[in-house]
Parts: sequence; C-alpha cells; structure tokens
Amino acid sequence: MSTRGEKRDCQTAPLDILCSLPENVVDDILMRLPLRDAMQTSILSKKWRYNWCRLPELTLDLTNLISTKDSIPPMFKFTNIIYHLLTLHTGPITKFDLSFSSNLMPCPTIDNLIYFLSRNGIQHLVLKLSSRGDPYKLPTSLFTCFQLRRLTLQYCSIIPPPAFKGFDQLISLELRRATITSKFLESLISHCVLLEQLVLDISNLSGVVEINAPRLRCFKFAGEISSIYLKYIPLVTELSLADMECYEGPRICDIAKFFESFPALEHLRLNHGILMYLAAGGDLPIRLPFDLNCIKCLCLADFYLDELDVVSCALCLIRSFPFLRYLEIQVDDLNDDIPALECLEVEAFSDATFNNLREVQLTSIIGSKPEMQLIKLLLAKSPMLVRMLVEPYLEVDDADKLKISDVLNSFRHASPEVEVVYTC
Repeated sequence: MSTRGEKRDCQTAPLDILCSLPENVVDDILMRLPLRDAMQTSILSKKWRYNWCRLPELTLDLTNLISTKDSIPPMFKFTNIIYHLLTLHTGPITKFDLSFSSNLMPCPTIDNLIYFLSRNGIQHLVLKLSSRGDPYKLPTSLFTCFQLRRLTLQYCSIIPPPAFKGFDQLISLELRRATITSKFLESLISHCVLLEQLVLDISNLSGVVEINAPRLRCFKFAGEISSIYLKYIPLVTELSLADMECYEGPRICDIAKFFESFPALEHLRLNHGILMYLAAGGDLPIRLPFDLNCIKCLCLADFYLDELDVVSCALCLIRSFPFLRYLEIQVDDLNDDIPALECLEVEAFSDATFNNLREVQLTSIIGSKPEMQLIKLLLAKSPMLVRMLVEPYLEVDDADKLKISDVLNSFRHASPEVEVVYTC
C-alpha cells in the first residue's frame, strides 16, 4: 500500500515538471496557443503567471466572442483582453494575428493596439476584421511600422498620410475586402521593393492598377481583371487570377503577349471569366507561338465545357505547356449542349501528346458529352499518366453515377499504369 507521503508526491509531480521546464520550451508551448489560452496558464503556478507576457508572437482569435452563456458585451470582453496585453506585456512583439468579428467594432481599442505594436518591433501583422458597419479605418501609427515584413489586412480602409510611400522591408502583402484607391495601391506595390507575395481580393477598384514588382514570386488576384495590368513581374512562379464580376462583352487581349511576360511561371490557376477575357482577342491559335516549359501545374475553375471559346482557350494553353504534370479542372456545365465537342475529339490532337502529365483531377462531373469527351482525350493522349480522379456533382443520382462509371471503364488508356478513381 502506498503511504500518504507517496500520494502527495504523485499529486505535486506534474506541477514540479511544469515549473522546471526551460524558458525556451515554455515559450514554444505558449506561442502555439491562442492568446486567451496562453493568458490562462497564469493560474498554473507563480512561475507561470507572467510567462505569456514576454512572448514575441501572439494570436488572438475572437471571431466567436459572443457567448449565449453570459450577458457581457463582446466589445467589453475585447477591450479587457487588449488592456491586459498593453499593460502587462514586456519585450518586443514580432508577430501579432488578430481575428475579430462583431456588430460593434471597437476602433479606439484597435487603434491603441496598433500604436503599441508599432513601438514594439512588429514584423508580421494580421488583422482579419469583419463587421456589418463601415470598414475599420487604419490609424496613422500603422504607417510607421517600417520593420514590417508581412502584412495581412481584411475589411480595412487604407488611407495613408501624405508622406508615406511604402514599407521597404515588406515581402508579403495580403488585402481582402479592403478599401483602397487604385493610385495608392499601385504606389504601395511599386515602393515595396522586396515584395515576393501579393494577394488582392478587391472588387471595388476604380481605374487600372499597374503591378510593377520585379521580385514578386506569387500573385493571387480576385476581382475585375480589367482593374489590373501585369506590367512587370518577371520572376513570378505562381499566378492565380479569378474574375469575381460578371463578364460583360469583349475585352481585347492578346493571349500570346499576355503569357510571354511570365517566363518563370510554374503554377497557374484561372477561372471562367479569365479564360473568356483571354479568348476575347479574336481567333485563338491552336497553341501559343512559344512553349512555357516551366509550368507544372494548371487549375481551371468554374470551367464551362459548353462554351467553345473557353474550351478552345484552355486547350491552347494545355498544348503550350509541354512539361505539365498536374491538371485540375472544376467543371461547371450549364447543360448538355455540344458546341465544344468537335475540338475535344482525340483526332484533333494528332499533333500533341501530354508526355509529362502525371495526375488529373476533375470535379463536379455530371456525365455530359463534353465532359466524357474531355476525359477520353486526356486518357488517350497521356502515356505517363499515373492517376485520374473523377468526382461527380453532388446532385447526380446513383443511376447516372453508374452510367458514368461504365463509360469511364470503356475508354482506352495510353498509360498502362494509370489508375482511374471515380468517387461515386
């Protein structure tokens, strides 16, 4: 039988272990916790009471601050948490990640927080805000954070002081649902001379923004394609373009001139609106006058197989990417019309073979003729294909799924190693 002293030792052992952990281990544990949880570790022991106060990286997620269990207003909770942070934290804060959603946006509190961060060496700042009211207007103190390396802003109004030009240390900029003028956005990008990653999810730009970023590696844009002009991004390896607005009439674009600006491009994602924009310049060539040998991954989203121009544009690109290894197509058929069927015939590709294609993924398949013809083409012209994943549209019934499976099994495979997976 164990003695009373042995029981006491067992009860105090876990606490002793916590107290004896090295500071770097404690800091690593706390930085992996949300800020509210890190603060609550203060109750573990006297030694842990202020451990969170020296953390250089803090994450505060208050998107679910409203609770049905109490009547404390979310703004009061938020203000109380920020007050403790501002009064108790010591040392630099190099990274701060704030997510906050409420009908009441406590702007003065966030202003104080940003001022505090601007004086404590902030290098990585994430503000993901949302509200039913007006966007949060950033304080002037943000534009004094000259050590910033990464900046993410959501639902913010960006109005800089007149003397501000840019963040000369910034390597990553992400703006989502932000309110910003085209003139300042263009100036900001061009003055961030070290910028390597740029994400823009903005639909209300007036005028055209020239993207001039000689060191840019990754550019993701969701908005009206006519709002941007990719002037100089020679090192970009990842490009994602999504047109959020409805396509309205022709917009002149030379598809060859468009792609000759991206010699280092490896990953490309386009949606239906962008393909229509690229196809609007007139007669599409069967292939580009040059090959883009670096492209390894192509994703086509909201891809309408019943529109001839869109399909012809996509096939032109696929023909021009001889080292393509991964192809993903998110199909969005409107009906079973077949204007694009002829250009999807295997015989139409007698001059092309996808010799490096290893994996294909097709989603939202309903079993239309253009869809089946596209799958047949890819299987027949891809001798090195390893895997093709075909996912049906959610509303396809079991009988139609069985028909699709039977058709898939009837197609000839150029690759003896290919595995066709139909997730019915």
